[in-house]
Amino acid sequence: MKVTGNTVFISGGSAGIGLAIAKKLSAAGNKVIINGRSEERLQKALKELDNAIAIQGDLSVEADRLRIAAQLKEQYPDVNIIINNAGAAFGYLLSETTNAHEKAQIEMNTNYFSVIHFTELLLPHLLQKEEAAVVNISSIAVYGSHKFLPTYGATKAALHGYTSALRMTYEEQKNVQVYEVYPPLVNTEFSAEIGGANGIPPSEVADELFVALEKNQFEVPVGETKKYAAALEEAFANLSRTRG
Repeated sequence: MKVTGNTVFISGGSAGIGLAIAKKLSAAGNKVIINGRSEERLQKALKELDNAIAIQGDLSVEADRLRIAAQLKEQYPDVNIIINNAGAAFGYLLSETTNAHEKAQIEMNTNYFSVIHFTELLLPHLLQKEEAAVVNISSIAVYGSHKFLPTYGATKAALHGYTSALRMTYEEQKNVQVYEVYPPLVNTEFSAEIGGANGIPPSEVADELFVALEKNQFEVPVGETKKYAAALEEAFANLSRTRG
């Protein structure tokens, strides 16, 4: 896929991984539209970007999804890439809470249901483009849960299943590509409470995605996640050889 001359919408683009991706794509000659809940944080982020604008809103809220999707189609019809990066995660122990179901509902709504709906709203528009892409920011948590993030991994596993099905649905049409990025622990404010300071810089995620777009590499493991992806690929290869 071309990596310049696109118009890219990035949810959760005011900080962390989203902002790092915005910087990378903006520097490469793409128009970037960042989204976030805080207008103040968005305006601060815009000062670090070239050729960028911001649309405030909370994509976990249906009314905001509908408004933002309509605004993109009407005011920024050139948009041809959407990056679903906004996420929610709660760090806690199941033995120390009585409202895990409430936390799980918030995570699942933000990380899964909202992504499906927002993508669904934009797909008819993207399908009209000569070249377009949906990029879902997943997680190393797809490969296994963690006791301090007991319900987050399930939401990313659900996102992975949806992303794979979406890719298979449109693979014959060629003009809409579907990518999934699997970051490990990343040093962002989002991950601070679970030891994010020990993670990789968000720029590494942005760099890996950029290369993947250039290569049409739809599965994008990053950092430590590459070991899990390689092990899984080897396991499937061995299974195929055994059955063959």
